[in-house]
Amino acid sequence: MAISIPVKRMIAYYSGLKKLPSGHADDSITPGCIVLEGGAFRGVYTSGVLDALMEAGLNFQCTVGVSAGSMNGMNYVSGQIGRSARINLRYRHDNHYVGLRALRKNRGLIGFDFVFGHMEGVPAFDQQRFSDKRRSYYAVVTNLNTGEPEFIGKESGASIFQAVRASASMPYISRPVMIRQQPCLDGGCSVNIPYQWALDQGFEKIAVVRTRQRGFRKTVRPVSGRMPRKESLYRSYPAFMEQLLHAEERYNRECAELEALEDSGRIAVIAPSQPVTVGRLEPDMEKLGALYYLGYNDARAALPALQSYLKGASAE
Repeated sequence: MAISIPVKRMIAYYSGLKKLPSGHADDSITPGCIVLEGGAFRGVYTSGVLDALMEAGLNFQCTVGVSAGSMNGMNYVSGQIGRSARINLRYRHDNHYVGLRALRKNRGLIGFDFVFGHMEGVPAFDQQRFSDKRRSYYAVVTNLNTGEPEFIGKESGASIFQAVRASASMPYISRPVMIRQQPCLDGGCSVNIPYQWALDQGFEKIAVVRTRQRGFRKTVRPVSGRMPRKESLYRSYPAFMEQLLHAEERYNRECAELEALEDSGRIAVIAPSQPVTVGRLEPDMEKLGALYYLGYNDARAALPALQSYLKGASAE
């Protein structure tokens, strides 16, 4: 009688996984705020940028992230070099993280239970460092009832893990996450690059990490009298639906304003030095690995200008 032996399915991962940077950031505090754009798997670029900043001893006192930026931001605040990259470049094709199992268990594309649990080959999350009161952290979510962004701090009383889950939960395919008894989804549905929040908080020094190259703009869809089918999923949340209908216009306006602030020297920006061709759900692991190193090398190249910009900043 033949014996059936289960075969463990091999999951594709980035070929340079073992050579990724690793270690811990030092304990220094860099006055100012770092703002992290979203973009799903384009956020691998941000992982590279943040690893290079941590290696250079640039650990901002405040971090605010949208969607994938919120997930990258957690590992930046916890000071764990290479942790974000190891999650995405090792587990992109594990359906506990992205795929059907995640969808069934988490009612969304990303398996947050898996991300926040034990992952082989990924260091455990440094909760102690993340909880350091000298370092503030905010995840941006969109409230479906108001259509407005909300900035959930790690000491706000709400579960920060729930806030990150909501911030990175894409519309159309994810179930809303309840935050303070309010249904919430991806922060990028209401604000893509929250530099204005950092300005409103009074930060003298602000660094923004983009996931699209300078000059990039989205094609604006004409909004006719007929409601698009996918947006109609949210007809019970008219304010949220309105945000979705005008998403491209809002994004382009944010880009133009941010570029003007960079040109004036008010804000420092690190953005991809070449066009990003990686998709939001990019399956090609080598492309993702290349994007990580684009971010890592862009940040290293930007260090002299960034350090000059930060010179003389004082703690808030």
